[in-house]
Amino acid sequence: MFRYRDYVRLPSFADGDSTNPYRGKNTSDRRQRLLHAVVALSALANLWFCYVFFTSWPNPLDNYQALNRHPIVDSTALSTVGPVNPHDHAIVTGLYTDAFATAVATLGHTLNLANSSASRILLYLPEKISRRALCIASVSGWEPVPIERIAPPFRGVHRHFLDQYSKLHLWTLDKRGIKSLVYVDADTIVRRSFDELFRLPYTFAAVPDVYASAEGYTTAFNAGVMFLRPDSALFADMVGKIATAHYPAEQAEQAFLNHYFGAEVLRLPYAYNANLAIKKRTPALWDGLREEMRVMHYTMAKPFLQGDYDEVPMDKLEKNAEKVARRKPAYREEIMEWLEQWQETRRTYSSKLAKCNALT
Repeated sequence: MFRYRDYVRLPSFADGDSTNPYRGKNTSDRRQRLLHAVVALSALANLWFCYVFFTSWPNPLDNYQALNRHPIVDSTALSTVGPVNPHDHAIVTGLYTDAFATAVATLGHTLNLANSSASRILLYLPEKISRRALCIASVSGWEPVPIERIAPPFRGVHRHFLDQYSKLHLWTLDKRGIKSLVYVDADTIVRRSFDELFRLPYTFAAVPDVYASAEGYTTAFNAGVMFLRPDSALFADMVGKIATAHYPAEQAEQAFLNHYFGAEVLRLPYAYNANLAIKKRTPALWDGLREEMRVMHYTMAKPFLQGDYDEVPMDKLEKNAEKVARRKPAYREEIMEWLEQWQETRRTYSSKLAKCNALT
């Protein structure tokens, strides 16, 4: 009974007491070591990606060098082909708001200077276009053709593109006897004839899109310039699928067309749709394109618009273009080129434009 008289009671320790020499392995210590390991691995991964990024070659277009000075079209091959039949082939644009009327007139004038032999068709929405605007747009030779508006199939479309699904009516022009056409957006000017496109055997062609942002040069195409062969059956098929296909809503018909034709489209040289975004992203490439440029596309600066796509009166276009050039000096040369073409348009069709402007 006296065996344990020298027993000394051990002190008690609370759970988690850091002074407890007998405590078990602390879970928080394990977590901390794991966290350190994850951070170290993350740092190594970032170093590796930085190494790959800074030591790999950039996109050839971002690294453009003026190496190939040969023309993009073989003139000898074209010389064996006769002129384009205007009854079979057409150049088409669209007018969905009065604000673009002067741009359409200017585009038509540049087409006349380029001496294209194709006919001209202007698709327009009768409920949205005034008599005055339609008259202005048509002075340089466009034949107005009314179309029905195709409404966006779902929400999320950019407010500037709400009428753009109507562009699908291009495929119905086979009913007018058109076998092939080149569509050009109203915010473009023509610098050289592109009649060679009418000799293409393909059903659809367009130029790859370009973004000044990190997205850069893409395989997706820009719907501002397209070669196509009208087909009413294909039109019906597309209209039946715009609401069921899965694509980003914001870019409207361009996103849909990229999903519909993405694998079959013939991708054309940038000279056929010289998007101003190219100049911002790769100035050297823009300079290299100038000699061969067929169509200049005013995506980044529109000298004929003010505010949020608002119309500019004809007598204020010069001042407005100067204002846009001051606000976007990187594109001043191109804005002045558009302005020069507008001034020539106004001089050439002055009497017609005066009569148009008097309409209500």
